[in-house]
Amino acid sequence: MTADQMRGLENIEGLIWQENGQSVLNGEALALYLQLDQMFSNWASTWKAESWKLPIFISAKELAKLDYFHSFPHLVTMPVTLDCSDENLNAFTAGQPIDASGVVNLTNLSPVQDVLTPAACYHFYVAHQSQNLLSPKYLTTCANCFRRETHYLPLQRQWSFSMREIVCIGSSDEVKHFLETWKNSLEHFFAKAKLDVQFENATDPFFNPSKNPKYLMQRLDPVKTEMIYKKSLAIGSINFHRSYFGEAFKITRDGEEAYSGCVAFGMERWLYAVLTSFGLTNLDLPQLQQKV
Repeated sequence: MTADQMRGLENIEGLIWQENGQSVLNGEALALYLQLDQMFSNWASTWKAESWKLPIFISAKELAKLDYFHSFPHLVTMPVTLDCSDENLNAFTAGQPIDASGVVNLTNLSPVQDVLTPAACYHFYVAHQSQNLLSPKYLTTCANCFRRETHYLPLQRQWSFSMREIVCIGSSDEVKHFLETWKNSLEHFFAKAKLDVQFENATDPFFNPSKNPKYLMQRLDPVKTEMIYKKSLAIGSINFHRSYFGEAFKITRDGEEAYSGCVAFGMERWLYAVLTSFGLTNLDLPQLQQKV
């Protein structure tokens, strides 16, 4: 691990960085990670949000309803398996399954029908599709997510990372109230905790954005607000989806197309922000237990 990669994290015990874009946590670093997630869970409980445990895979057929593969092909990670025919497996084992550089020499693959979860909230819309909600839904989960990147940095940019989300599915007014309340509460929290975070309008990381109408729409009418740590790192976001997921998955609220929105916290990035702001030895943990 280079000095540049570990800048600000040099003296943090319990953090092991893997060059393939993943972090291993133990000891005090893991304890802080768990405390942060408990804080987010406590915040979610003020909305009586239902807690869910979600799978790592999500159906490619369901993601296609969001035009995901045209919008984000550069981020997709797919689980693959070898075609299970004896001929194919014999060909794989008879050759050199892995070369000296660690690259697996694949033979024929089984059809790919799933994707490793790119965003936690997608599962909620799949689970509620074709439902008519008689009241707003508040849901929360902390999920393993995967997004392929051009480069990786410890806790800041990872191939595999954790995301805590709190989601509202309801009417337009219900979702807007949910998101506005969260933004106001988080602004108060950042000020009181003395964490250098500002809100900025943002867009999703579309492929070939200038030719994607969704990107142009987000530029004209921002629906994504990011929590930017020290003017450089997005550690979370507040997202207004309008009725996009409601339409895609035929979710209604009292017979009308449902709206949705979410508040997302990047767990490793929050850990990075807290560690580089306060460290482990100087951290006053009660300051992270404030309510929003």
